[in-house]
Amino acid sequence: MTRTKTINLALQGGGAHGAYGWGVLDALLSDGRIAIEGISATSAGAMNAVVLAQGWLNGGAAGARAALDAFWRDVSVAGSSFSAARAWPWSDWFRSSTPPLQLWMDVVMRMFSPYQWNPLNINPLRDLLLRHVDFEALQSRSPFKLFLCATNVESGKIRLFGNHELSPDAVLASACLPLLFQAVQIDGEYFWDGGYMGNPAIYPLIYDCTSRDVVIVHINPIVRRGCPTGAAEILDRVNELSFNSTLMREMRAIAFVGSLLDQGKVHNGELKRMFIHSVRSDTAMTDLGVASKFNTDWQFLSSLCEAGRAQGRDWLAQNFKALGRQSSVDIRAEFL
Repeated sequence: MTRTKTINLALQGGGAHGAYGWGVLDALLSDGRIAIEGISATSAGAMNAVVLAQGWLNGGAAGARAALDAFWRDVSVAGSSFSAARAWPWSDWFRSSTPPLQLWMDVVMRMFSPYQWNPLNINPLRDLLLRHVDFEALQSRSPFKLFLCATNVESGKIRLFGNHELSPDAVLASACLPLLFQAVQIDGEYFWDGGYMGNPAIYPLIYDCTSRDVVIVHINPIVRRGCPTGAAEILDRVNELSFNSTLMREMRAIAFVGSLLDQGKVHNGELKRMFIHSVRSDTAMTDLGVASKFNTDWQFLSSLCEAGRAQGRDWLAQNFKALGRQSSVDIRAEFL
């Protein structure tokens, strides 16, 4: 009988590209050998995290798989309805992958804020979350330790919302892109997308969880071959670099601690050696522009999910034995 191994998950954000993360999670949940202790998540990753926790609370791993499937189907329906109602001006253009339209929209968003073109602060994600997640139940009975990352607008500091602070506002704060949504106010403070300061944050999984295995589910490509020369391609790459920067810095810190332990400069009981694992497909994600992060077409979401599911299964086949023993990714080669 194969022993179950307990991991922590680090879920990146990326709008509709979060469907790729859904696919990876589906592969992990269907495997039967994986238990989860903690989840640190940002933006779309935060949505996956709370829906996964709700589904697990209702029916274990099978319940979590069903909950994620139902949530993303509803994302597609809500996206289509929202666009049809024109509640969000220009949403159809955002769906387009045509570079000139991406560039035009970037110019528009720099000229007009969501406080101007969306003064009622309409956000269909709130109703979507309330339909799928019982936040009061998760506050008291979440099956996992949850850490949702947001960025404090005024201080620039990261804010982590833990289990007892779970709410629709906490998730929306984690997913608040400032050019699209008004800042989310919680307890007198204003928050933007967590990706600016932690996409996602790894440190709560180090300090607050027992398991030393952290499985990072990447959404934003780290490597993109060639130098972009077109305006839209440059903007895409700037977006990817900015939303990977905090993760790269934390990986440097983890590698530094590992070096200290390897050199015997500290004892293993003083600092914690972490085992880092990376589930990603830069090849699949580099074909997608930033504009496609707003594409909620079901065929598109399904294709991303299937790509993530295939990558998750491949990762398990190649790296399950490493869990609890060693990192399955060369941190220095990949992140330093």
